Parts: sequence; C-alpha cells; structure tokens
Amino acid sequence: MTDKPDAHQISEALLAGITMLVRRVRQVQVDDELSLHENSALKRLNRAGPTTPSALARLEQITPQSMGRTLAGLEARGLIERRPDAQDGRRVVLSLTEAGRQALLTRRNTRIETIAAALSSDFTRPEQEQLMAAARLIERLAEGL
Repeated sequence: MTDKPDAHQISEALLAGITMLVRRVRQVQVDDELSLHENSALKRLNRAGPTTPSALARLEQITPQSMGRTLAGLEARGLIERRPDAQDGRRVVLSLTEAGRQALLTRRNTRIETIAAALSSDFTRPEQEQLMAAARLIERLAEGL
C-alpha cells in the first residue's frame, strides 16, 4: 500500500513539471525574432494598455536605458507607437500597434500548435481529459497564490 502524496510532494512535482513545460515552450522557435525583453514589453503593453516608457521600465524591473533600447527596436519594426500624453504633452505614451498585437498572437499560436501536436501524438484521449482537468486546477491554484 503506497502512501498518498502530501502537499509538499505535490507542490514539488507541480513546480518541476510546470517549470520544464514553460522552459520547453519558451524554446519553441517563432519567426518573429523578438528578444525576451521585447516580447515581455509587448505582452505587458497588451495586458495593461498604453503607458509611459518609465512606467513600463518599472513594471519590467529594468533600467530606463535598457527599456529605451528595447522600445527603439520595437518601434523600428512598427510593433509599438508613441503618442503625446493627452494630459501632459511633455510625456509620451506607448501603445501596441496592430502589427504588435499580431506578433503576440502569432507567437502564442505557434506555441499552442506545438503543445497540441505533442498532445495529439503522445497522449490518449483519457490522458488528454486528465490534463484538461489538471489545467483548470492549476489555474485555480495560481489564483490562490
């Protein structure tokens, strides 16, 4: 008779599995050539909406100079745009362009397709159903942290 796993054992197993999954998904090659910092800045602008470069640097926990380089690359490729702040014309507000939204969507879809291919070829229907149930539980766990 085996002992049922305790909360610490489950936590350790979940952390190991999720960490490996995230690492592998990040390794999926996407033809957009976005750096880690560029991708992170785009995702932040997509979630939080328009913001200033300095606020974005604070949120991403990098120096304004580093953020400036990141933003310059994104702007040069037409993925973000700068506009004067409506309340304070001296400030600049950044927002995603349609091309920026499309770049994020393409990256996300490529990763989803990679996972879907693995699920389709390596997992039975009952295992896929278990993973779907586990996904909902993992999301609930994340909300509780």
